[in-house]
Amino acid sequence: MELHWLKPLLGRPAPFITVCLDATRADSAGAEAAVDRWRALRRDLVHEGAPEGLLEEIGDVVARPTHLREPHGRVIVADAEGVRVDRLLATPPVRSWAVRGPAPALLPVVRAACESTRSLLVVVDRQGADLTFTDETGPHPTRQVEVVDGGHDVVHKGNESGLSDRRTHARAEDSWERNAQAVAADIDKVVAEKRPELVLVAGDVRAVALVHESVGQRTRAMWIEVPGGSRSDGVNQAAFAAQLRAALAAHRAARSGAVLAQFREEQGRGTGAVTELSDVITVLRRGQARELVLHESIAGASSPIAGRTAWVGPDPLQLALTRAELEAIGVTEGARELPADIALVRAAVGQDAGLTFATNGAVDLVDGVGVLLRWSDGSTPSESVPSLSSDRKRMHSIV
Repeated sequence: MELHWLKPLLGRPAPFITVCLDATRADSAGAEAAVDRWRALRRDLVHEGAPEGLLEEIGDVVARPTHLREPHGRVIVADAEGVRVDRLLATPPVRSWAVRGPAPALLPVVRAACESTRSLLVVVDRQGADLTFTDETGPHPTRQVEVVDGGHDVVHKGNESGLSDRRTHARAEDSWERNAQAVAADIDKVVAEKRPELVLVAGDVRAVALVHESVGQRTRAMWIEVPGGSRSDGVNQAAFAAQLRAALAAHRAARSGAVLAQFREEQGRGTGAVTELSDVITVLRRGQARELVLHESIAGASSPIAGRTAWVGPDPLQLALTRAELEAIGVTEGARELPADIALVRAAVGQDAGLTFATNGAVDLVDGVGVLLRWSDGSTPSESVPSLSSDRKRMHSIV
């Protein structure tokens, strides 16, 4: 998952406040349930000296409805001057929390990013289509809706067998095709301008087929048909929403699966991937990372690097395991100690690397961390998963 949109956070003024809360609405209380959770967190931040104006701004963001009925979470990041990130989480946190510190707690934000997509939903009939472009991959999710009118209104065939009816039949077929071409042109335009990852299509079966015939190759490559949608009243919206969620989840699983498959392949070759905390820090410092791979437990108490820290300088690529190592690369001013997971994500963002979370058994990660490399040379650390038990002495853990 791309994290370039987080890069502006690296230059923002500290301290940062990161809020991660359960935004699930109660049936009767609406958004008030999330607001109540925020009030409890706010009291702790007041005791830590957080400015009143900034807390009011965060509270205003929390109070905005998410328009989701199913359980979900929300992560908000503010710097010293205001709210910079507001993202939804597909799964609410086990407990709501807020932290104030010299750097944002980036892991909840990047987890939200890994659950996000840029998608175009197209619901068609024989007259036109409704296009909804959703971008969840930036700091603030956006949604744009466009209605396409094909402009050709003879869309119903006659029921009799005379000559006039055959003409009506032909005119209707012609109208369907022309309307489909108009819809396809708009879809191709949105795909070219907005660059969605996938195009989800639903609606009248005949209209869907005609539009598919008319779209360009780029659109066709990301085309996914979803059952249950319609422009007509009476459609089961809840069932259709469930089908959309399933299609998006399958896309995200395929997206991360492709990265992890490549990591396994490169790790097997012993050249294009590294693992183990010190080696990961080395390649991040050298700007070699194409994708940072983290075990899904990385932010929890069971993380293999829970409690471990790294030293960083003002530049995100200035990082080392110890202060002495950081000074050895010339960083003597602005050095500070951060939790290792935050330092790794900060360095990945600083070099425009992506990030992928791995589940148990998906890949072999020493210390729960790994990097898929952009490039390697003779001095790049090379590490493979040990086959002999004696080789494990140098490793902290494999998950």
